[in-house]
Amino acid sequence: MNDKTLWRQDARVIAMVGLAHGTSHFYHVILAALIPWLKPEFGLSYAELGLLMTVFFVVSGVGQAMAGFVVDRLGARTVLFSGIALLGVSAVLLSSAHSYVQLMLGALVAGCGNSVFHPADYTLLNQRVSKARLAHGFSVHGISGNIGWALSPLFLTFVAARTDWRTALLCASLLPLAVLALLAWNRHALRPEAMALPAAGKSAGAADAGAFGFLKLKVVWLCFAFFLISAVALAGIQTFAATSLVSLYGMSLGTATSAYTCFMFASALGMAYGGFLGAGSRNHDRIIMLAFGTAALLALVLAAAVVPAWMAVVLMGLIGLVTGISGPSRDLMIRGAAPANATGRVFGVVYSGLDSGLALGPLLFGALMDAHHPAGVFVFIGIFQALVILTAVGVGSNTRVPVAPKTA
Repeated sequence: MNDKTLWRQDARVIAMVGLAHGTSHFYHVILAALIPWLKPEFGLSYAELGLLMTVFFVVSGVGQAMAGFVVDRLGARTVLFSGIALLGVSAVLLSSAHSYVQLMLGALVAGCGNSVFHPADYTLLNQRVSKARLAHGFSVHGISGNIGWALSPLFLTFVAARTDWRTALLCASLLPLAVLALLAWNRHALRPEAMALPAAGKSAGAADAGAFGFLKLKVVWLCFAFFLISAVALAGIQTFAATSLVSLYGMSLGTATSAYTCFMFASALGMAYGGFLGAGSRNHDRIIMLAFGTAALLALVLAAAVVPAWMAVVLMGLIGLVTGISGPSRDLMIRGAAPANATGRVFGVVYSGLDSGLALGPLLFGALMDAHHPAGVFVFIGIFQALVILTAVGVGSNTRVPVAPKTA
């Protein structure tokens, strides 16, 4: 296969997987975006609305660990198609809900659909993308997720404001249908035969004793802890950073929301650059350590409220930039930790830490806001970002291949 053909094939796989990932992130916030309509319609409290989103992420987290085993057995393409279909079904169920129980059922189905994406996506990228462009594939994967997060509330609130929330959800159900049709059209590019061998890290292939052998590896649980801790910090930024900025800096809610938007877009730019940085480096853990160390310091500066309001917006953007840069290196580091023939299982288990952190984080940061400690939100964001460094050190020390001494 010549370089031009290989490049086109890599680009097609990266684009298809990125599109699927963006769709999953679009569905992360379909309920949150419609809270202004759902609350009066069903007479729900904010706690009851929050529980819907907690159910989504808990089901997704548990299902993600299980989905990895299914991916390794049935193939990533089949599992990915099933997940996208379930997302569409969940939107239809939610649009027809007339009780809280029906809303809960829709959230549960959406969580099941969302659970397959990380193990399926990363297995496809590892199998179907050449090693030279794998870091860029991880970069696009992360950027597409951010785009899904950004577009979902804009789309849903736009449609709901001009029609109603049920129509908005029905329109949202068309997205998985269109994406599924496009993926089916390109199914040959996503065929399950491997084209790129797993990285031969220190732990790769070290524990393939049965389907659960990889769970005995310390590095797998360090990766899980990495995602859990970093997701708690991300949850703090997603849920209460804007509210904290209003209290700390006296800025308007619109300005505080723009700070979060700045964080998201800067994160996407960081991921784009991180793809090039990760492709040219073997020390992915060191890139992560530097990125999260910088982010933790910036978060503590925000907590101290010693800068003007406009600078707080800039600092939020910088936090997004540096954490975004670490994204591709993070995925490459975990790829190196995966034993041979267990890619789906490893990514499924470690990425369930992401959903776990996103489910736990709002509880912690919500308690801080209820206790009137807005500065504490950024203090704990910084603490959790600093703790990420410890897990990155552990993963790096367990996966870095030692250089063989020269012999005479």
